[in-house]
Amino acid sequence: MTHKGAAKPTDHKLTLRELLDALVADGLVAKADAESLLLPTRGMRGDVHPLMQIAEQKWASALPPHKVLNLDTLTEWLAGWVKLPYFHIDPLKIDVTAITAIMSDTYAARFRILAVEVSAREVVVATAEPFLTEWEKELAPILRLDIKRVVANPLDIQRYLAEFYSLARSVKRAAQSQSSAFSGSPSNFEQLVDMGRTGNIDANDQHVVHIVDWLLQYAFDQRASDIHLEPRRDHGEVRFRIDGVMHHVYQIPLAVMGAVISRLKGLGRMDIVEKRRPLDGRIKTRAPDGSEIELRLSTMPTAFGEKMVMRIFNPDVIVQSFKEMGFGEEDIARWSQMTSQPNGIILVTGPTGSGKTTTLYSTLRQLAVPEVNVCTIEDPIEMISPQFNQMQVQHNIGLDFASGVRTLMRQDPDIIMVGEIRDLETAEMAIQAALTGHLVLSTLHTNDAPSAISRLLDLGVPPYLINATLLGVLAQRLVRTLCPHCKEREALDSDTWETLVKPWKAAAPATANAPRGCLECRMTGYLGRIGLYEMLVMSPGLRKLVKPACDVAALREQAYKEGMKPLRISGAQKVAGGLTTIEEVIKVTPPPSGI
Repeated sequence: MTHKGAAKPTDHKLTLRELLDALVADGLVAKADAESLLLPTRGMRGDVHPLMQIAEQKWASALPPHKVLNLDTLTEWLAGWVKLPYFHIDPLKIDVTAITAIMSDTYAARFRILAVEVSAREVVVATAEPFLTEWEKELAPILRLDIKRVVANPLDIQRYLAEFYSLARSVKRAAQSQSSAFSGSPSNFEQLVDMGRTGNIDANDQHVVHIVDWLLQYAFDQRASDIHLEPRRDHGEVRFRIDGVMHHVYQIPLAVMGAVISRLKGLGRMDIVEKRRPLDGRIKTRAPDGSEIELRLSTMPTAFGEKMVMRIFNPDVIVQSFKEMGFGEEDIARWSQMTSQPNGIILVTGPTGSGKTTTLYSTLRQLAVPEVNVCTIEDPIEMISPQFNQMQVQHNIGLDFASGVRTLMRQDPDIIMVGEIRDLETAEMAIQAALTGHLVLSTLHTNDAPSAISRLLDLGVPPYLINATLLGVLAQRLVRTLCPHCKEREALDSDTWETLVKPWKAAAPATANAPRGCLECRMTGYLGRIGLYEMLVMSPGLRKLVKPACDVAALREQAYKEGMKPLRISGAQKVAGGLTTIEEVIKVTPPPSGI
């Protein structure tokens, strides 16, 4: 974009008139529109940045491709107009501890500036007032660092200035309460033990409560599936898993992390005092949009203290249709055929985090009509649903999967879901349930669908029982989907396509989509995940091959002949449909086995 000249950089705040004049000069805004906004009845509001006032109009650019002039677009234009770099503030890439130490929150708020990057030689400071430079002259001699000014969205500066400094203030004051706890020696042994329970900080301290609230809301805002609180030798590490990828979020003092974990354990009705053995808990809360969110908590002792992982379950996930989850029309037909049977076993396989639980819950939700009794035994219960009767494994009282299935069979069930088949006893009970007229759904950890049969044989299940009860196996993986806002077409490399589909034959599409990165996907190019599926439906031909010395390769070849699509071909269809990339599919699917 060419600019017809910016105003001279004298110290002043941006005005609505000068911005509108520049937008008109650059051909982005019609003069009539600009004049209408300058009418006395609509004029400049002193508390609102002029860019925000222009963005509120939702004008379409007068230049092709006539995009809406939203705040991010206008900020990027402003950066070009004043010849400064544009900076998008991504909170996942900000070292909050370092940037809040550069200047006080009062000083930052006064000039509406925010440090966004700090190195040994330079500090990058974001501003939405590029002509105000007084602060730069004051900071440079104090910091003894080069200052690089960048232009950022004024709304982002306002939001993150409040968030970052509020968080840093809470962490600092929580840590100070630890220091004050040490200022006098404990008067008795009980007081000493009590100090050690929460890292010397009261878990109900208002600053700790604020840190926990921020952590949960921030995780929901960033679409995290897991929150990791990890103690290290000198500090505590906070990390999020987003679309299957781990991201560093924040570092906090160890004692503060201990108090945060104790606070979360209290909310999850866990034993706050017990730090020597793993514990499980659950929290139900609300996301910023008001929707209900469940978190499953798990702690474990480590060399540097107690570690906690919170898995975030959004109940809306199990409301998804099979098509939204990534099933093709043929997959839906085959899956519906299996799950409509009155009895038998259906297995879902794949590694941890491959979406097995979502598939099972979505299936059960569709099967759980009022005329049917659905019961589950899980370890732990992933998501609580009012449509099912759910029971949790409790090893401390002898309630394991096998005894749980035995109990469920006395509860007049129609459909039973067993969280996982881990041993022969659980497998035998699941088979017994299927033989006595129940539909049983469960999971196994195998690389592909045919390997599930081999795993059952390895556990000691006789071939004749597998043939009598097994209806089919679904293997699955999750791949990141391309961001619909920024993905772009590109020519497909035929060699890369061949690497994906070999040894099968599949016509390569003329083009494919590639990740580019935009503000919607936080410059990653990916937004969300979708499933890849490999569905094996048991048939007379496959049952003949199930024998004590079972040849998995022969099973796999027969399944392919009968219409089973391997995971990589399912991925290739998603690539051809413009949903993901070849690299993503190859990363999550096993290499082709012998056929």
